[in-house]
Amino acid sequence: MDVLAQLAHGFEVALAPLNLFLAFAGAFLGTLIGALPGIGPVNGVAILIPIAYALKLPPESALILLAGVYYGAEYGGRISSILLNVPGDAGAVITTLDGYPMAQKGKAGEALALSALSSFIGGTLAVIGLTLFAPYLAEWAIRFGPAEYFALMVFAFTTLASLAGRNPVKALIASVFGLMLATVGIDPGSGVPRFTFGELKLYDGVDFLVVAIGLFAISEVLTLMEHTFLGTATRVKVETALVSLKTFMGSLWTILRSSLIGFFIGVLPGAGASIASAVAYTTEKRLVDREGTFGTGDPRGVAAPEAANNAASGGAMVPMLTLGVPGSGTTAVLLGALMMFNVTPGPLIFEQRPEIVWGLIASMYIGNVMLLVLNLPLVGWFARILTVPRWFLVPAIAALSFIGVYAVNNSAFDLLFMTGIGVVGYLMRKAGFPLAPVILGLVLGRLMEINLRRALAISGGDYTILYASPLSKVLWALAILSLFFPWLAGRFAARRVPEGE
Repeated sequence: MDVLAQLAHGFEVALAPLNLFLAFAGAFLGTLIGALPGIGPVNGVAILIPIAYALKLPPESALILLAGVYYGAEYGGRISSILLNVPGDAGAVITTLDGYPMAQKGKAGEALALSALSSFIGGTLAVIGLTLFAPYLAEWAIRFGPAEYFALMVFAFTTLASLAGRNPVKALIASVFGLMLATVGIDPGSGVPRFTFGELKLYDGVDFLVVAIGLFAISEVLTLMEHTFLGTATRVKVETALVSLKTFMGSLWTILRSSLIGFFIGVLPGAGASIASAVAYTTEKRLVDREGTFGTGDPRGVAAPEAANNAASGGAMVPMLTLGVPGSGTTAVLLGALMMFNVTPGPLIFEQRPEIVWGLIASMYIGNVMLLVLNLPLVGWFARILTVPRWFLVPAIAALSFIGVYAVNNSAFDLLFMTGIGVVGYLMRKAGFPLAPVILGLVLGRLMEINLRRALAISGGDYTILYASPLSKVLWALAILSLFFPWLAGRFAARRVPEGE
C-alpha cells in the first residue's frame, strides 16, 4: 500500500500542467532524435541538459523532460531501421534484421505499428518492474562483478550463432571483424596504443555509431545506387498501415518474454539496450523460429528487439535511482543532470526527494501512453517515405548519415572512416556476410576485455575467479547450452521425423 500511496503522489507531480507538457515535449523530441541516424538518446539528452538548466526548471520537471527524450528516442530509433535499414541508435540495430525485409515486402506500416505496440508494452512492463521491485533488483545487480559480467558477455556471444543464417562460418568471420575493431585504441591495461597506425583520432577507439552507420547506411546507399544504375530497382508498395490482430496475438508471447529479458539486462549497469535486444532476438529465434523465417521479415523478429530495448531503458533507471550507478550511457548523462540540480541519487533519494523519484516513475507511465498515441496515427505517413523517388531518397540517406556522424565528434576523420566502413559493408553484403555480428562483436568485445582485465586484476591473475561465484556458474552453463542448442535441437528433430512418418 505504501508503494501505491507513493505512486499516487508521483501522479500528482506528473499530472501538473508544466510536467505534463514537458513529458509530451520530451517524448516528441525524443522520437525525432531517435529517427535521425547517429544522434541517439545519449546525445539527445546531453543537448537538452543546458536548455533545461537555463529554463531554471525544478529538478523533477527537468528529469521528466530528459527521461521523455530517453525513451522517446528508443521509440524513434525503429523508424529509420525499418524504413531505410539505417539504425537510429545501438538498440535498433537488431530491428533492421526483420524490420527492413518487412518494409521491402510492402509491410512497412505493419512493422512500424507492431514495433510501436511492442515498445509500449516493453516500456510499460519495465516501469511496473521499476515501481514494484527497484530496491530488490538493485541489490541483485550489485552482485555482478567483473567475472559475472565477463560470463554474461560470453553468453551474449554464444547467441551470435542465431544470427548466422545458413552460413555460420561467415557469421563467425563477421564477428571476428567486429572484435578486431574493438581492439583499436589505447590498451586499457598498459596504456599502449593498439592498431592506431599513428592516427590520433583512433586513440579513443573506433566509435560505435561511425561503424554502425557506415555498415548499414552507407552500404545501403551504395546498394540502392547499384540497383538504380543496373535498372534492377523495384518500387516498394505500402500495403497496410496497421498491424492485424492475428499478427499481434502471434507476437504477444514474444513481446512479453523479450520485455522481461530486456528489463533484467537493463538493470545490470553497463549492459545496455544493444545487448538486451540481441539476446531477446536470438532467444526468440531459437524458441519459435521453426520455419526459419527470422531474418526474412518475420513480425516476431521486429517485436522482440523493440520490446527488449524499451524495457532495457526502463530497467537502466533502477541502478541509477537506487544506487547512483548509471545502467547505460544515457542514464550516466541523466545522473550528471541530477548532480547539476544538486540531487544525489541513491537509497536515500526515495525518502528525501520522493517527488523526484515517484514523479519520474509516474511520468514514464504517462509518457509511454503519449508515445503510443503519438506514433500509431503517424505510421502511414512514416511508411510513405518508401514511396519517395530514388533520386531524392539516396542523397537524403547519405546526407542524414554524414550529418549524424559529424554531429557526434565534429570530426572529418569520422566521415572518412564511416565511408571506408560503408564500402566494406557493401562488399560484405555482396559476398553474403551478415552485418549484425560485426556490430555485436564491436560492442561485446570492448566490454569483455575490460571486465576480463578487471577480474584478473582482482584475483591476481587467477583464472578460476571467472567461474567461482554461483552467478557466473549459471551464466557459463547458459552459454554452453546456448552454444550447443542448435545441434541438440537438430538431433532431436532428426529422431522425431521417422516417428512421424
